[in-house]
Amino acid sequence: MNPDSLLIAGKPVRSRLLVGTGKYADFEQTQKAIEASGAEIVTVAIRRTNIGQNPNEPNLLDVIPPSRYTLLPNTAGCYTAQDAVRTLRLARELLDGHSLVKLEVLGDPHTLFPNMVETLAAAETLIRDGFQVMVYCSDDPIMAKRLEELGCVAIMPLASLIGSGMGILNPWNLGIIIDNARVPVIVDAGVGTASDAAIAMELGCAGVLMNTAIALAKDPILMASAMKKGVEAGREAFLAGRMPKKTYQASPSSPTSGMIR
Repeated sequence: MNPDSLLIAGKPVRSRLLVGTGKYADFEQTQKAIEASGAEIVTVAIRRTNIGQNPNEPNLLDVIPPSRYTLLPNTAGCYTAQDAVRTLRLARELLDGHSLVKLEVLGDPHTLFPNMVETLAAAETLIRDGFQVMVYCSDDPIMAKRLEELGCVAIMPLASLIGSGMGILNPWNLGIIIDNARVPVIVDAGVGTASDAAIAMELGCAGVLMNTAIALAKDPILMASAMKKGVEAGREAFLAGRMPKKTYQASPSSPTSGMIR
Protein backbone atom coordinates (compact mmCIF):
# COMPACT_ATOMS: atom_id res chain seq x y z
CA MET A 1 0.00 0.00 0.00
CA ASN A 2 1.20 3.51 -0.80
CA PRO A 3 2.27 5.10 2.53
CA ASP A 4 0.38 8.25 1.51
CA SER A 5 -2.83 6.43 0.62
CA LEU A 6 -6.12 7.97 1.67
CA LEU A 7 -7.88 5.62 4.10
CA ILE A 8 -11.67 5.74 4.27
CA ALA A 9 -13.30 3.35 6.72
CA GLY A 10 -9.96 1.55 6.85
CA LYS A 11 -9.73 0.95 3.11
CA PRO A 12 -7.02 2.57 0.94
CA VAL A 13 -8.16 4.85 -1.88
CA ARG A 14 -5.77 5.71 -4.72
CA SER A 15 -7.20 9.04 -5.84
CA ARG A 16 -7.90 11.93 -3.48
CA LEU A 17 -10.33 13.40 -6.00
CA LEU A 18 -13.93 12.24 -5.56
CA VAL A 19 -16.46 13.17 -8.23
CA GLY A 20 -20.17 13.29 -8.84
CA THR A 21 -22.25 12.17 -11.80
CA GLY A 22 -24.86 14.92 -12.20
CA LYS A 23 -25.30 17.81 -14.66
CA TYR A 24 -23.42 16.25 -17.58
CA ALA A 25 -24.80 16.44 -21.12
CA ASP A 26 -25.24 12.65 -21.29
CA PHE A 27 -23.88 9.38 -19.91
CA GLU A 28 -21.10 9.30 -22.52
CA GLN A 29 -19.73 12.64 -21.33
CA THR A 30 -20.11 11.47 -17.72
CA GLN A 31 -18.03 8.38 -18.44
CA LYS A 32 -15.24 10.25 -20.25
CA ALA A 33 -14.97 13.00 -17.63
CA ILE A 34 -14.79 10.54 -14.75
CA GLU A 35 -12.14 8.54 -16.56
CA ALA A 36 -10.11 11.74 -17.10
CA SER A 37 -10.44 12.67 -13.42
CA GLY A 38 -8.76 9.47 -12.27
CA ALA A 39 -11.32 9.25 -9.47
CA GLU A 40 -11.97 5.95 -7.77
CA ILE A 41 -14.93 7.03 -5.60
CA VAL A 42 -17.95 8.29 -7.55
CA THR A 43 -20.96 9.70 -5.78
CA VAL A 44 -24.48 9.08 -7.10
CA ALA A 45 -27.67 10.94 -6.18
CA ILE A 46 -30.13 8.12 -5.57
CA ARG A 47 -33.19 10.39 -5.92
CA ARG A 48 -32.05 11.77 -9.29
CA THR A 49 -30.09 9.00 -11.01
CA ASN A 50 -31.23 5.58 -12.14
CA ILE A 51 -29.03 2.76 -10.83
CA GLY A 52 -31.63 0.07 -11.32
CA GLN A 53 -34.69 1.36 -9.51
CA ASN A 54 -36.22 2.31 -12.91
CA PRO A 55 -35.66 -0.74 -15.14
CA ASN A 56 -36.99 0.90 -18.31
CA GLU A 57 -34.57 3.87 -18.20
CA PRO A 58 -30.84 4.12 -19.03
CA ASN A 59 -28.79 2.84 -16.10
CA LEU A 60 -25.75 4.81 -14.89
CA LEU A 61 -24.10 1.57 -13.82
CA ASP A 62 -23.71 0.63 -17.49
CA VAL A 63 -21.08 3.40 -17.87
CA ILE A 64 -19.84 3.63 -14.26
CA PRO A 65 -19.61 -0.05 -13.30
CA PRO A 66 -19.22 -0.98 -9.60
CA SER A 67 -16.49 -3.42 -10.66
CA ARG A 68 -14.30 -0.43 -11.57
CA TYR A 69 -15.46 2.33 -9.22
CA THR A 70 -16.49 2.59 -5.59
CA LEU A 71 -20.01 3.98 -5.73
CA LEU A 72 -20.97 6.45 -3.04
CA PRO A 73 -24.77 6.77 -2.85
CA ASN A 74 -25.79 10.20 -1.59
CA THR A 75 -28.95 11.83 -0.32
CA ALA A 76 -28.97 14.96 -2.50
CA GLY A 77 -32.46 16.42 -2.49
CA CYS A 78 -33.32 15.25 1.03
CA TYR A 79 -34.49 17.84 3.56
CA THR A 80 -35.26 15.64 6.57
CA ALA A 81 -33.39 12.95 8.45
CA GLN A 82 -36.24 10.53 7.73
CA ASP A 83 -35.98 11.01 3.96
CA ALA A 84 -32.20 10.65 4.02
CA VAL A 85 -32.30 7.42 6.01
CA ARG A 86 -35.00 5.95 3.77
CA THR A 87 -33.03 6.89 0.63
CA LEU A 88 -29.82 5.25 1.82
CA ARG A 89 -31.61 2.10 2.92
CA LEU A 90 -33.00 1.86 -0.63
CA ALA A 91 -29.49 2.35 -2.02
CA ARG A 92 -28.16 -0.46 0.15
CA GLU A 93 -30.80 -2.79 -1.27
CA LEU A 94 -30.07 -1.76 -4.86
CA LEU A 95 -26.31 -2.19 -4.39
CA ASP A 96 -26.39 -5.57 -2.63
CA GLY A 97 -25.66 -4.43 0.89
CA HIS A 98 -23.26 -1.58 0.09
CA SER A 99 -22.70 0.33 3.34
CA LEU A 100 -20.39 3.27 2.41
CA VAL A 101 -22.63 6.30 1.83
CA LYS A 102 -22.60 10.08 1.68
CA LEU A 103 -25.14 11.80 3.89
CA GLU A 104 -26.41 15.27 3.14
CA VAL A 105 -29.55 16.82 4.58
CA LEU A 106 -30.29 20.23 3.11
CA GLY A 107 -31.75 23.22 4.89
CA ASP A 108 -33.42 25.02 1.99
CA PRO A 109 -33.61 24.76 -1.81
CA HIS A 110 -31.99 28.15 -2.47
CA THR A 111 -28.64 27.93 -0.68
CA LEU A 112 -28.53 24.12 -0.30
CA PHE A 113 -26.84 24.81 3.03
CA PRO A 114 -26.86 21.76 5.32
CA ASN A 115 -29.48 21.43 8.04
CA MET A 116 -27.16 20.35 10.83
CA VAL A 117 -29.89 19.34 13.30
CA GLU A 118 -31.36 16.88 10.79
CA THR A 119 -27.89 15.81 9.64
CA LEU A 120 -26.89 14.83 13.18
CA ALA A 121 -30.12 12.87 13.65
CA ALA A 122 -29.72 11.03 10.35
CA ALA A 123 -26.06 10.23 11.02
CA GLU A 124 -26.88 8.74 14.39
CA THR A 125 -29.60 6.50 12.90
CA LEU A 126 -27.50 5.38 9.92
CA ILE A 127 -24.43 4.55 12.00
CA ARG A 128 -26.57 2.54 14.40
CA ASP A 129 -27.95 0.75 11.31
CA GLY A 130 -24.48 -0.34 10.17
CA PHE A 131 -23.74 2.32 7.53
CA GLN A 132 -20.29 3.85 7.04
CA VAL A 133 -21.20 7.51 6.80
CA MET A 134 -19.29 10.24 4.98
CA VAL A 135 -21.12 13.41 5.92
CA TYR A 136 -21.63 16.78 4.20
CA CYS A 137 -21.70 19.52 6.81
CA SER A 138 -21.18 23.19 7.54
CA ASP A 139 -17.68 24.44 8.27
CA ASP A 140 -18.50 24.70 11.99
CA PRO A 141 -15.66 22.96 13.90
CA ILE A 142 -17.96 22.03 16.81
CA MET A 143 -20.50 20.33 14.54
CA ALA A 144 -17.73 18.60 12.60
CA LYS A 145 -16.27 17.16 15.79
CA ARG A 146 -19.68 16.01 16.97
CA LEU A 147 -20.23 14.11 13.72
CA GLU A 148 -16.85 12.43 14.12
CA GLU A 149 -17.72 11.47 17.71
CA LEU A 150 -20.96 9.88 16.45
CA GLY A 151 -18.84 7.60 14.24
CA CYS A 152 -18.80 9.20 10.78
CA VAL A 153 -15.89 7.85 8.72
CA ALA A 154 -15.21 11.15 6.90
CA ILE A 155 -16.16 14.76 7.57
CA MET A 156 -17.04 16.78 4.45
CA PRO A 157 -17.38 20.51 5.17
CA LEU A 158 -18.40 22.88 2.41
CA ALA A 159 -15.86 25.31 0.99
CA SER A 160 -18.72 27.51 -0.20
CA LEU A 161 -22.29 26.88 -1.35
CA ILE A 162 -22.99 23.84 -3.54
CA GLY A 163 -22.52 24.69 -7.21
CA SER A 164 -21.37 28.26 -6.48
CA GLY A 165 -17.78 27.87 -7.72
CA MET A 166 -16.73 30.46 -5.12
CA GLY A 167 -13.83 28.38 -3.81
CA ILE A 168 -12.70 28.28 -0.19
CA LEU A 169 -14.26 31.20 1.66
CA ASN A 170 -13.16 30.32 5.20
CA PRO A 171 -9.78 28.56 5.27
CA TRP A 172 -9.44 29.25 9.00
CA ASN A 173 -12.49 27.16 9.95
CA LEU A 174 -11.32 24.38 7.65
CA GLY A 175 -7.92 24.49 9.32
CA ILE A 176 -9.48 24.06 12.77
CA ILE A 177 -11.57 21.12 11.57
CA ILE A 178 -8.53 19.45 10.00
CA ASP A 179 -6.35 19.98 13.08
CA ASN A 180 -8.96 18.44 15.39
CA ALA A 181 -10.06 15.51 13.20
CA ARG A 182 -8.93 11.92 13.45
CA VAL A 183 -10.85 10.92 10.31
CA PRO A 184 -10.38 12.24 6.76
CA VAL A 185 -11.60 15.79 6.11
CA ILE A 186 -12.75 16.13 2.50
CA VAL A 187 -13.86 19.47 1.09
CA ASP A 188 -17.30 19.07 -0.43
CA ALA A 189 -19.00 21.85 -2.43
CA GLY A 190 -17.93 25.20 -3.80
CA VAL A 191 -14.77 24.32 -5.73
CA GLY A 192 -14.72 26.17 -9.07
CA THR A 193 -11.38 25.41 -10.70
CA ALA A 194 -8.13 23.52 -10.25
CA SER A 195 -6.49 26.19 -8.09
CA ASP A 196 -9.35 25.87 -5.56
CA ALA A 197 -8.70 22.14 -5.35
CA ALA A 198 -4.98 22.72 -4.90
CA ILE A 199 -5.59 25.22 -2.08
CA ALA A 200 -7.85 22.75 -0.27
CA MET A 201 -5.14 20.12 -0.43
CA GLU A 202 -2.43 22.56 0.64
CA LEU A 203 -4.48 23.31 3.76
CA GLY A 204 -4.20 19.63 4.67
CA CYS A 205 -7.54 18.27 3.45
CA ALA A 206 -7.48 14.55 2.78
CA GLY A 207 -9.36 14.99 -0.48
CA VAL A 208 -11.83 17.04 -2.50
CA LEU A 209 -15.27 16.08 -3.79
CA MET A 210 -16.75 17.97 -6.72
CA ASN A 211 -19.32 17.75 -9.48
CA THR A 212 -20.50 21.08 -10.88
CA ALA A 213 -17.00 22.50 -11.39
CA ILE A 214 -16.28 19.70 -13.85
CA ALA A 215 -19.72 19.08 -15.36
CA LEU A 216 -20.46 22.74 -16.16
CA ALA A 217 -17.00 23.66 -17.44
CA LYS A 218 -16.82 24.56 -21.13
CA ASP A 219 -14.80 21.35 -21.63
CA PRO A 220 -15.73 18.97 -18.79
CA ILE A 221 -13.26 16.27 -19.83
CA LEU A 222 -10.33 18.68 -19.92
CA MET A 223 -11.42 20.23 -16.60
CA ALA A 224 -11.58 16.77 -15.03
CA SER A 225 -7.96 16.25 -16.02
CA ALA A 226 -7.04 19.68 -14.62
CA MET A 227 -8.74 18.88 -11.31
CA LYS A 228 -6.80 15.62 -11.06
CA LYS A 229 -3.54 17.53 -11.45
CA GLY A 230 -4.65 20.27 -9.03
CA VAL A 231 -5.40 17.77 -6.29
CA GLU A 232 -2.12 15.94 -6.84
CA ALA A 233 -0.09 19.18 -6.87
CA GLY A 234 -1.79 20.46 -3.73
CA ARG A 235 -1.12 17.21 -1.88
CA GLU A 236 2.56 17.25 -2.87
CA ALA A 237 2.88 20.88 -1.77
CA PHE A 238 1.31 20.03 1.60
CA LEU A 239 3.71 17.14 2.13
CA ALA A 240 6.69 19.24 0.99
CA GLY A 241 5.89 22.06 3.41
CA ARG A 242 5.77 25.56 2.03
CA MET A 243 8.37 28.19 2.88
CA PRO A 244 7.34 30.65 5.61
CA LYS A 245 5.72 33.88 4.51
CA LYS A 246 7.89 36.93 5.18
CA THR A 247 6.20 40.31 5.36
CA TYR A 248 8.30 43.17 3.97
CA GLN A 249 11.40 41.01 3.74
CA ALA A 250 13.01 39.74 0.54
CA SER A 251 15.40 36.80 0.22
CA PRO A 252 17.52 36.57 -2.93
CA SER A 253 17.34 33.28 -4.83
CA SER A 254 21.00 33.47 -5.81
CA PRO A 255 23.88 33.42 -3.27
CA THR A 256 25.36 36.80 -2.41
CA SER A 257 28.79 35.53 -1.38
CA GLY A 258 31.56 35.54 -4.00
CA MET A 259 29.94 38.23 -6.09
CA ILE A 260 32.14 40.02 -8.65
CA ARG A 261 32.97 43.49 -7.40
